[in-house]
Amino acid sequence: MSAITARRSRPAPRQPLRLARGLVEPAVFDFWASRLHPLWTWERPLARLKARHQAAEGAMTLVLQANRHFTGLRAGQHINLGVEIDGARVTRSYSPSRVDGRRIEITVRAVEGGRVSQYLCQQARIGEVFELGAAFGAMTLPAAVHGAWLFLAAGSGITPLMAMLRDLDASGMPVELDLVYWARTRAEVCFAEDLQAMAARHRGLKVHLRLTRETQAQAAPRIDQTDLAALVAELPRRQVFACGPHGFVQDAHAQLEGRVTRFEAEAFTPPQALPGETGTVDVTLSRSGRTLTVARDTSLLEALEAQGLRPASGCRMGICNTCACTKRAGITRDTQSNARSGEPDATVRLCISAASTDLTLDL
Repeated sequence: MSAITARRSRPAPRQPLRLARGLVEPAVFDFWASRLHPLWTWERPLARLKARHQAAEGAMTLVLQANRHFTGLRAGQHINLGVEIDGARVTRSYSPSRVDGRRIEITVRAVEGGRVSQYLCQQARIGEVFELGAAFGAMTLPAAVHGAWLFLAAGSGITPLMAMLRDLDASGMPVELDLVYWARTRAEVCFAEDLQAMAARHRGLKVHLRLTRETQAQAAPRIDQTDLAALVAELPRRQVFACGPHGFVQDAHAQLEGRVTRFEAEAFTPPQALPGETGTVDVTLSRSGRTLTVARDTSLLEALEAQGLRPASGCRMGICNTCACTKRAGITRDTQSNARSGEPDATVRLCISAASTDLTLDL
């Protein structure tokens, strides 16, 4: 066994943790344990940045090593990553591009004005420690994979599909699979070499790159102008996973609904919020005793953040439930459907809920 393998396989010491349980508070234990090893905690899942490398133009892959409190995730799922920037803890959701036990890779595209993505791509230091949330998301491969599949990806939507492709690659690619991947230019294609190598190894894997801004003469049409039946053989047999911006997912669903065996999709951007009411209302935070005046056409999460509060949040799209809290009284509006709910003591997701009337929240 090599020295590197030995270091990776050595179990974290458990006896000191058992002895400490009745003697110290978890926060105190975490403080002192972190002085011995950055990933030792009482129960908090953490991950350390081990390496990073360029994935494509404007995108960076970060290699993370999680501690023993991380319970794992399946290819295609998401995790919340807690990052400390300028002394403040900020959380964002990412779908790893590779999952190997407690070794996780996330591929982040630097978004203009994106506080976390810019930090991770340009400033995060090797050895830096991040908080990890529990895995969530239902777009995962079944335990027994069979049949013919079609993966549709646009931009950063390639990351969860890449994790699944790597799992299938490790299993010998037991299915027939076509990947259709839209990117603006060849320089922005993530995992280009890995995809090329996979396609060379497996006759059943076909990769179709669709470059929409490479040159005006060669620009590929977007999904709403692409005849997938002409591009992909035996389309009705396909089981489809699609991931990309909300508009891309909508276009894929409109084209394939009722034409394929299975269709599942996830968007990495939220739908545009529907117009809401005008004016303002009062929101009372029962635990802190504060009453704030907020706009009725703004999500509660954005409204609270604008007043200097930092409620827990993650995906900001209504998926991970990190921002969920109890509404004690009042009527809220779902910004994605405009449906209103006046049920008392109901759970609301702050990121996709707006206030229709005065509210009382358990915050």
